[in-house]
Amino acid sequence: MDTFKRILHYSKPYWWRIVISMAASLCVGGTDAAIAWMVEPLLKKIFSERDMTIFILVPVALIIVFLFRGVARFLQGYYVQTAGQLAIQDIRNEVYRKQIGLPLRYFTDNPTGTLMSRIMSDVGQMQQGVANIVTSLLRDGVTAIGLLGVIFYRNWQLALITFIVLPLTAVPAQKIGKRIKNLAKQSLGQMGEITSILQETFSGIKVVKAFRQEKSVVDRFSRTNLGLYRYLRKSIKYESLHTPIMEIITSFGVAGVIWFGGSQVMDGKMTAPEFFSFLTAMVMLYGPIKKVLSAYNTVQQAMGAAERVFEVIDHPADIQDPPDPVEPGMVRGSVELRNVSFRYDDEEVLRDVSFTAGRGEVVALVGPSGAGKTTVMSLIPRFYDVTGGAVLIDGIDVRRLRLDDLLCQIALVDQETILFNETIANNIRLGNPDATLEEVERAARSAFAHDFIMEMPEGYDTNIGDRGVRLSGGQRQRLCIARAILKNAPILLLDEATSALDTESEHMVQQALTNLMKNRTTLVIAHRLSTVLHADRIVVIDKGEVVEVGTNDELLARDGLYRKLYDMQFK
Repeated sequence: MDTFKRILHYSKPYWWRIVISMAASLCVGGTDAAIAWMVEPLLKKIFSERDMTIFILVPVALIIVFLFRGVARFLQGYYVQTAGQLAIQDIRNEVYRKQIGLPLRYFTDNPTGTLMSRIMSDVGQMQQGVANIVTSLLRDGVTAIGLLGVIFYRNWQLALITFIVLPLTAVPAQKIGKRIKNLAKQSLGQMGEITSILQETFSGIKVVKAFRQEKSVVDRFSRTNLGLYRYLRKSIKYESLHTPIMEIITSFGVAGVIWFGGSQVMDGKMTAPEFFSFLTAMVMLYGPIKKVLSAYNTVQQAMGAAERVFEVIDHPADIQDPPDPVEPGMVRGSVELRNVSFRYDDEEVLRDVSFTAGRGEVVALVGPSGAGKTTVMSLIPRFYDVTGGAVLIDGIDVRRLRLDDLLCQIALVDQETILFNETIANNIRLGNPDATLEEVERAARSAFAHDFIMEMPEGYDTNIGDRGVRLSGGQRQRLCIARAILKNAPILLLDEATSALDTESEHMVQQALTNLMKNRTTLVIAHRLSTVLHADRIVVIDKGEVVEVGTNDELLARDGLYRKLYDMQFK
């Protein structure tokens, strides 16, 4: 019920649509009850009294009634389903907004395909269920209530025989619905795995083809798809059982009514028209009740999907703004890591890391792969929070700043060149959404990207495709650097910023970065030591600990790990 109430909560903004639908539902239910009610007097007038006027008017009245009923059904279906669609749209927007706002850890713990499946498959399943919930409750529920009134008025004894079997249908419906709900959750989880496989193989199709792994990925997809079928097969089995069980149970009620009602007609206690009027109402009653019970299975599937959706909405945000944030004012840009430790689940990644980077200084982080350099860089913008110690900017713990205030002070160029299926200008504008085209062009010139941009078919308005697939690695990296230049933040984080560049491009970008670094605090991760020889300070990290700190000449003289890395690259 809590899940159901939460779904209904999203329909509140569209209450007027639901009110129109309810009014139309009353009209539909009323006409069904009226048709059942009129059977007895019509049969009496036509066949007993042979009233030709009524006989002539009945076909015309029937057309008018069904025309009115058709308009009411249209209004009921249109407004209730559009209300449901709008509510589901709000839910999908909230799930996406929630996911985007969650910390980086959430995205490293969950495959991309699973995250996509929650928004598409799970919310889609909810969408179908919400439509069934409201339609069944309004239209079929009102119709059933009206017809119940007719049969109780006609003959309360027969009505009790009809009604007594209806509660019996609830027991199997509940048990079957519960199993369908669990199977729905499992099948949606399997659908998430299928989406993950699709996302991985399509984004990595070049590697799949290069290593001739087409058969391997197809076999993996087929196995996962077979798992989905097994869940769906069980669900189909229970859904297929539902209708026969309901019909068998209700047949006892129908048989009892025919036997008892027929006996009353033969004993003269009830007229044949009255009995036929009762039978008509009873047959019409079983229809909407059957639909309500059948919709129960769809509702259970929707509840299973809703629980998975609300798991995302209710997921705690580990990285949050402080209750009493500090206003940083004009940030100078000094950065300090003070006795920083960091754990990822049970794995200790950093231990007692300390170093400083003063305003305008260039501090390089070097060390073997997996030493923890990228983790250190991720702690400064609070992609993760430290588990020990503190990260400070201008002496203020970053956990005491609003995330917006913190991230405004930082520009990032990551080792992975992330570009979007947008124009070149809009990709650069991520650094400053309000920037003019002249400012975008200036940033591109500083990153030595302007020339190749102008060679594109539409210049800065050229769409670069998914993840910038139409550009070379060096071109993608230079656009990312132009983005950071345009942001013009006092702190610059460069994580392997020149890793994808050829020698000529690297030389040009290094010149641009040298100009960009002036009067800015810059932290650089580089495996190419040639790019950090002139850094103000080099911090050597190994196995999550700082093992050496100094300039290039000082570290070479110590003959430690840095000297070993240096000799490996330059010999």
